[in-house]
Amino acid sequence: MLLLQFSTSHYCRKARLALGYKKIPYQVENLTPGLHIFKIKKLAGITTVPVLLPQQKNCPAVVADSTEIIRFLEAYKPDPPLYLDDPISQKEALRLEDYFDESIGTATRFVYYQFRANAGKNIDPSLMSQLVIAIVRSQYGINATSTKVAEQKIADAIAMLGEFWQDGYLVGERFSVADLTAAALLAPLGLLPFYRHNYPWLFERITEIHQLCSEPLPKHWEAGLGV
Repeated sequence: MLLLQFSTSHYCRKARLALGYKKIPYQVENLTPGLHIFKIKKLAGITTVPVLLPQQKNCPAVVADSTEIIRFLEAYKPDPPLYLDDPISQKEALRLEDYFDESIGTATRFVYYQFRANAGKNIDPSLMSQLVIAIVRSQYGINATSTKVAEQKIADAIAMLGEFWQDGYLVGERFSVADLTAAALLAPLGLLPFYRHNYPWLFERITEIHQLCSEPLPKHWEAGLGV
């Protein structure tokens, strides 16, 4: 299988965690933001990553979007499962997946790129890195005001996670798509000292989930432990 991705995208991280959890061999092709459109649009009819090319018999040629990739992987290799057996619990797991996808993943992007453009600029001051950060901030309207709104969304999510992750799972009695999605989409915050120092339990759980899924932690992860 081939995953078309941005190496820094937390939505692509979500797809990699799912592939790793299910122990499905795959390769990645890192695309250049902006230029990726020429390849992705032709293949999938969309302009966003991740896009999975299963390259297997009796499988679709293209699966686009992290949620659809997990849905496909559940059918392709049901064990170990990311979906829950109980219909009510599974409905809640999918609701939480959508909540993290549509609200918290976006909020994380705002907070992360605002940080990287200011206090976190020294994490990678290279011209290419700063160019990508500038493009993303311009594309999504990331600024001090919009970031404040995003910070509140993240605070609400962390408060909710604190009720479940310190003792168990988000839904039911085992790991599910809800836990995986939360770990993937909050992972970029691990580079921000504010979050690392104030919520150590959160990043302990994110680390555990990455280990469970055989996925490396984000590059520069140790930077978040800085004073």
